[in-house]
Amino acid sequence: MLAVAAPVLDHMFRSVGRSGCAVILSDARGVILERRAGDGDAKGFAAAGLVEGAMWGEAEEGTNGIGTCLFEDKPVIIHRNQHFASRNVGISCMDAPVHDPHGRLVGALDVSTCRDDHGPAMAEMIAALVRDAARKIERDYFCRHFEGNRIIFLSDDTVAGTALLAVDRDDLVIGASRAARLRLGLNDAALAAPRVLAQLLGEGAPPSFEDADRAVLRQALAQADGNASKAARLLGIGRATLYRRMARAGLTH
Repeated sequence: MLAVAAPVLDHMFRSVGRSGCAVILSDARGVILERRAGDGDAKGFAAAGLVEGAMWGEAEEGTNGIGTCLFEDKPVIIHRNQHFASRNVGISCMDAPVHDPHGRLVGALDVSTCRDDHGPAMAEMIAALVRDAARKIERDYFCRHFEGNRIIFLSDDTVAGTALLAVDRDDLVIGASRAARLRLGLNDAALAAPRVLAQLLGEGAPPSFEDADRAVLRQALAQADGNASKAARLLGIGRATLYRRMARAGLTH
C-alpha cells in the first residue's frame, strides 16, 4: 500500500501544501505511517502530535479526523472545535478511508491544517480532493495486486469508491474491490471459488463449445489481419481444418 500511495501523497501535497496543509496516511489502527508537511508548518503539526508513529485512533484521541474516519469507515470532516480533546481544537481535518484489494479497511488518508484561515468552504473543497486521492490509492493498489489479469471497471462512486473486478484468462472473477462487493452483494465466501463474469453480472448464458470456438477463430483471424493461412498457422491447424471450423461456427471468409 505504501509503495502505491507514495506518488499519490506527493501529488496531493503539491496541491494543498502551500496552503499550510499536511498530507497524512495512517494504518487501520490510526498509526501515522507517512506525512508530507511544509517546512514552515512542520513544527505546528509536530506540536499537535501529527507525526509518523503517533496513534490517532478514536480510543486514544476521541473524535478526530483519522480516528472517526476509521471508526465510521466513511469520509469525514472534523473542524477545529469538533475534536474531542481540547489540545486538538486548533486542527481541521479532512479524511477518507482506504481499502485493500479484498475490501478490507487498511487506513485513512488525511489532510489537516493548523491554520485558522481555513473555513468550511475550503474544507469541503479539500475533502473532495481527499476522497479522489483515496480512490486512486485503492484503484492502483487493486490493479497492482491483480497485475497480469484483466481489470473490469463497473462504476465510480464518491463514497463507496471504484467498483473493479479482476478476471483471469478464462473470464472467471478472482477479485473484487470494496465498491464492487457492495454493488454486487459479494463477500469473501462468495469469492472463495471463481465465479463466471457474465453470470455474476446477470448476463449468464450457459457456456458452449460453439461460442468458445467462434471466439478463438475470430481472435486468430483478427491477429492475422484476415489472412486465413496465417490464422491457421497461429492456431497450429491446416487451412482446410480452419475453414471447416469457421463454417461450423457460422463464420464466412
